[in-house]
Amino acid sequence: NNKPFQYTDRGRYIVDNSFPSQSQNERIRFLIMHYTALDDDTSLKVLTKGNVSAHYLVNSLPKTRDLKPVILQLVPEEKRAWHAGISSWNGRGNINDTSIGIEIVNLGFTQDMLNEKNWFPFNDKQIDALAMLTKDIIERNKIEPDNILGHSDIAPLRKQDPGRLFPWKKLALMGIGAWPDESSVNRYLAGRDKYSPGDVLEIQKSLKKYGYDKIPQSGVLDEETRATISAFQMHFRQDDIAGNADAETEAIAKAMVEKYRKF
Repeated sequence: NNKPFQYTDRGRYIVDNSFPSQSQNERIRFLIMHYTALDDDTSLKVLTKGNVSAHYLVNSLPKTRDLKPVILQLVPEEKRAWHAGISSWNGRGNINDTSIGIEIVNLGFTQDMLNEKNWFPFNDKQIDALAMLTKDIIERNKIEPDNILGHSDIAPLRKQDPGRLFPWKKLALMGIGAWPDESSVNRYLAGRDKYSPGDVLEIQKSLKKYGYDKIPQSGVLDEETRATISAFQMHFRQDDIAGNADAETEAIAKAMVEKYRKF
């Protein structure tokens, strides 16, 4: 054995790390996007002094230094932040344990008298800063595109952030996150009107296979199914997020399974 000795002195003992195991991977598997639903000052206070936290906070208008955006790091990446809560994705629970959480200052939405949600937009400076941050995190931690998610993806019955106006497609075109191939969506749509009824059970099966673990497999458009479909639509089909089991949602779900779940 000609391996060089690699000793680390830890004070009262010494570690020999010259025999690294081949059976290992990165601890960080997921990147989770949130909005704070608060202003800048309150967001920082809650995330540093409250009982929730995130690894990073992107302010509403990030400051610059040397012409570069400044992003606040609140928790070291190697430590566990409390951002995901009860959550699951593609067979894994306790997403806090294996994720990096990014909070983006955004007020979320207001509701009018007809119970319609009016969503607050993100601004370009926020998204530019977020893109720089996420590309770096993804590269360092080797995070797969389909593990870059919203809070609503991993907790669809509880959460709606980062919301309807989060620019998932724009980020995907920059190499950040998963996105369906249009040709596959059209193939699965098979000439149907996109808002015509889809097959509820087929949508449930596809969404479960893609990663939405808790969606029922009943063929019934119940409240849990509708909430999960709405979360999927907020990520991949933002022009209608009512949670209807329509043909386009079915086609997108099948296209995502085809592209990212080849097993």
